[in-house]
Formats: sequence, structure tokens, C-alpha cells
Amino acid sequence: MLLPGELEIMHNAPQPGCSPAAAQVYTRWLATHHYENFNVVSWLLPKALHQHFYNVYSYCRWADDLGDEVPEPMRALQLLDWWERELDACYEGKPSHPVFVALRQTILAKDIPKQPFADLLKAFRQDQTTKRYPDWNAVLGYCVYSANPVGRLVLYLCGYGDLPRQRLSDATCTALQLANFWQDVSRDLDKGRIYIPLDAAAAHGLTENDILERRFDDRYVGLMKDIIARTRALFAEGMPLSGMVDKRLSVDLEMFSRGGLAVLDAVESIGYDTLHKRPAIGKLKQASLLVRTLVKHLAALGTQPASKAATASIPEVPHAAPQSGIPVADSYEHCHRIARTSNSNFYYAFFLLPKPKRDALAALYAFMRLIDDVSDEGQDLAAKQRGLARWRAALDQAITGQEQVFDGNAAMASPATALDGAAEVLPALVDTMFRFNMPARYLHDLISGAEMDLTVRRYPTFDRLREYCYRVAGTVGLTCTHVFGFRDARALDLAEKLGLAFQLTNIIRDVHEDYQLGRVYLPEEDLARYGVSPEDLGRGEATLGIHELLRFESDRAWQLYEEGSVLLGLIEQDSRSALWLLAHTYSALLGRIEASDFAVFGEKVRLSKAGKMVFMAKARFGHHTEENILEKRDRDRRRAGGTGSRRRAG
Repeated sequence: MLLPGELEIMHNAPQPGCSPAAAQVYTRWLATHHYENFNVVSWLLPKALHQHFYNVYSYCRWADDLGDEVPEPMRALQLLDWWERELDACYEGKPSHPVFVALRQTILAKDIPKQPFADLLKAFRQDQTTKRYPDWNAVLGYCVYSANPVGRLVLYLCGYGDLPRQRLSDATCTALQLANFWQDVSRDLDKGRIYIPLDAAAAHGLTENDILERRFDDRYVGLMKDIIARTRALFAEGMPLSGMVDKRLSVDLEMFSRGGLAVLDAVESIGYDTLHKRPAIGKLKQASLLVRTLVKHLAALGTQPASKAATASIPEVPHAAPQSGIPVADSYEHCHRIARTSNSNFYYAFFLLPKPKRDALAALYAFMRLIDDVSDEGQDLAAKQRGLARWRAALDQAITGQEQVFDGNAAMASPATALDGAAEVLPALVDTMFRFNMPARYLHDLISGAEMDLTVRRYPTFDRLREYCYRVAGTVGLTCTHVFGFRDARALDLAEKLGLAFQLTNIIRDVHEDYQLGRVYLPEEDLARYGVSPEDLGRGEATLGIHELLRFESDRAWQLYEEGSVLLGLIEQDSRSALWLLAHTYSALLGRIEASDFAVFGEKVRLSKAGKMVFMAKARFGHHTEENILEKRDRDRRRAGGTGSRRRAG
């Protein structure tokens, strides 16, 4: 814990446990008042992302100061440990420090994993114990923790979590870190640190002592020319990233690289003497870089054919789309045709939404249906994997407008026209993503879930099953919640829980059928607890152990339904009837399975069309509350000692 006045950065911070609004005011102030060569957020960045960037920056700024502004290394390590405990509390849903109160909203809204934040702390700890780097590999290894997580966080903020973009980002971020090292040689010497690789210095006849004594001569000039050339190569390697993101973000990302190159130019402009001077980039230079970048992008736009005028019912949202794609309005109609023929419980909910949201859910459903078709049809495993890889590439190509070329099984060059349905569905899907600010990561995770179904036949623990359920069902809840509209970041956690509840309901219903297909989704740890073998699931009827096992899984699903039902009050009013219908229908299905004493080894348990119509009428004309969103359970169908004290659904 920090002592009063121990760090300057504390002065304007509100008290622990403050409101999210007060926390966000502080992170905005910190990001806009702390010295940086370049602004944390430019006016080009969509306003919806500004606060999220302020929140992430504030985390990084605090961690940096805890490592750099505390004179005693042991004390700095103590404070970095404290900061990591605060990070853990944040991810457990119990943030206290104002930075984490604000950051929690961003983590939930953008579905950011903990790893990049934790990796940064490894670098700051390393700064307390490592003051010299013998070679390039050691310096680059440091950058893996000190710089690359920042770029990955920026990508998560912008809705990208795929490996190809992360690798390009890593090249850019490592280059930015190196540029800062060469700019800050004198400042780092004051702190007793040398980031210049000692083997590179030795190659130019310089010793560690020469650098410590700040001997500037031709040897040092030669050294700086060498390491700056290597850094420029890394900037060039990462530059394609700006062409692989939404056009609204590409200017900002390119500015990061151009800003880093400007730092290298500034080092050259002072004759490479960073032993005694620290080059700075003035406002005029920053403005010049911005103008050059804008001119380049505007010139590129001028070479592209003009887009067709938008229809009255579906206004176009600026974004890249597959060149072979059909008009967006026609694409939405094609998606509706796919949804209508599916006989899915989801399709009934579409009718309860305003047309723009109805169209969006149709686009999402059509995409998900096509992904399912790839993993479910045919017997050739390699062909299925290639098909899913092509869908990844086609999705990225649709979002960025750039042909995606990856190696291995991850993805390949694949125009949308080579995939059945892609050219018809992707224009509407991409329009939906931009219209409702939907991260592309959710759809990539969905494809990852389909890939798991190709190779994973058993799940040893519930945590492993939860990962699968997130990918195939949690992502559905998250994308739908973006369409439904929300302001409270808790909505995304709750949407994921409902998605997991829906998937567990399907797993319980289909346990016998899945076994016949060679899949056992119920966790092996749960089977062992109730003395059930996988082969028991293939029998013609349920054993006593299977009944107990399915009751246990059913109780788990009901708990998730009850927790997730709070989502109803957090989404926009015009979407609540649709969510009510979905949750009511799936919980009714689970209730019917329980009422049948888990008779899932014969005819598939279904809800009647008449029953679904009754639910739809209630959704359309009824009063929707958290108390009535779930169908009532059969109170007599409870496992003794299980959920008897729990609040009942309904």
C-alpha cells in the first residue's frame, strides 16, 4: 500500500472504492496531463473508445511510476506486488483503487484477458533487478513484457484479438520501445540502466564503461546508426497492421509508427548524441506527421470506386466489405432466409425487435449457422479445418477490405466467393459489427469453438467445458447484447452467463445423442463424482448415477439462469421482450427435462409450437421482470441437499 505523498501521481486520485464516474474523471485527467511525446488519444479515434484508452493508459502509467519513481528497488517490488493484487481483485469483480474501478468497465466492455496487464508488471519488476542487457535477444525479450502487451491491449480495445494482427503489433511495439531506449539513453544512465545491447556496443569498440562515462565519439555514432537501422526494420515489419483494421482506426495506428520513426529522426538530427541530450518532438512536427498520414489515406480513398448509395431502410455504415459482396440490404434479406429455414428458438425472438436489431440478429445467426455447417457436415477432418480457416480469412477480409494471407491451419488467402454463403452473408455481418460496435474477437472465438468440436471429444473439468461453452454460446450472448444495447458494463458478464446456461441446457438434452456422435461434453470430474462412465451415456436408459449427474448439471444451469436474468434490466427497453422470450424458452426446456425425470435417452425433449406461441404472446404483451423471466422449476424435482435453500427460478 502506498504511503501518503509517496508518489506524485497520487495527488489527484479519488479515494479507494469511489464511483466509476469519479474514477473515469481521474483517468481522463491523468491521460491528458501527464507528459508524453504523443497524445494518448487523438481526435481521430472514435469517441466511444476515448475513455477506454484513458483507463488502460492510467493502469500502465501507474505501474510505470511504481517501478520508476520509487528510489528503493525493494520498495518498488513491494508496490508492484500490491498493484498486481489490485489487478487480481479487479478481475474478481472487486476493484478498489480508482484506476481499477475505471478499468473494470473497460475489461468487461472489451472482454480483455488479464495476461497483457500482468505481463507489463513482469517488465517493471525486471527493471528493479536487471540493469544491463548482454545482447539483442535479451533486449527483445524484455520488450515482450514491457511493450508488446500495450499493443495487444490497444487491439483488444479496438475489437481485434487474433494472432496475425498481434504479431504485427508486437513488431511495432518492440520498435517503439527501442526508439524510446535510444532517445532516453541519458535519462536511463541517470537511473543506472543501460538498454543498449553490450555486444552491439562492443562491435563498435565501445565498453560498458565508455557508455557510463558518456564518451561521445565516432564509435557511438556508428553504434546508434546500427541500432536505429535495426529499429527501422521492425517499424517496417509492423506497418501493414494499419491496413488490417477499421479505416477509422488505421490513421491512429499508423501515427504510432510514424511517431516512433520521428523519434529516430530526432536522434539523427542531434548528431546521435543521446548520451548528453534527449531529443523531443515539437507540436509542429506532430502536426506535420498527422497531415502527411491524412493525405496518404485520403489519396488512397480517392483511388477506390465510390460506394453505392444506401437504401432508406438500412443506412450504410462506413466500413470495408468484400469486393464480391452483394448490396447490404440484399445481404440482410439473405440472412433472414437462412434464419427462417432453421426452425431455431432464436428466430421467434427476432420478431420482437425493431427492424435494425432484427436485421442484425439475422446476420449474426446466418453467420453462426454457416460456421456450424462447416464443422457438422462430412467426415474429412482436414477439409473441415481448412473450411473454418477460410472463414477466418474471409471474415478478416470483409472487415478490413484487405486480402488475408496466413500460413498453416490458421488461415489462408480465401476470397469470400470461394465459400458457400460468404459473399451473401458477410456484407450484412460486417455492417452489423460496425453499427453495434461489436468486437471481431467474439466471432473469431466462435470459430475457435467450432474448431474445438473437430478435435476435442472429452472435457476433464468444468473449467475446460466453460471455455468451450464461452466460445460456442457465450459469444452468442455477447454479440446479441451489443445488438440489444447496454450502458452498464456488467451486462457483458451476465450475457456470458446466460449463454453458458443455454449451452448447458442443450448439453443435458443431447447427452445421449452427443455420445453416439463420439462426443462427451459433461466434465469427466463430474462423471467420476457420480460413478458414471462415458459408456453409460450410450445406453438405452439412464442409470441412477446418470440421474444424479444430470440433476447436478441442471442445478448448475439454474444458478447461471438466475444470475444472468439480471441482464433484463440492463439492456435497452426495446430489446427486453426478445431477451425475455429467449431466457423463458430455454429455461422452460430445462424445466421440462427435469419434469420428465431426465428422460433424454429416447425421443428428443422439445417444446411444442403451441407452447412457444404462448411464450411469444407473453413476451409481446406481458410485463417483463427479473421475477418472471424464467419458467418455474418443478419444486419437487430437486436433488436432496442440493439447491433446496436457493431462490427458485420463476
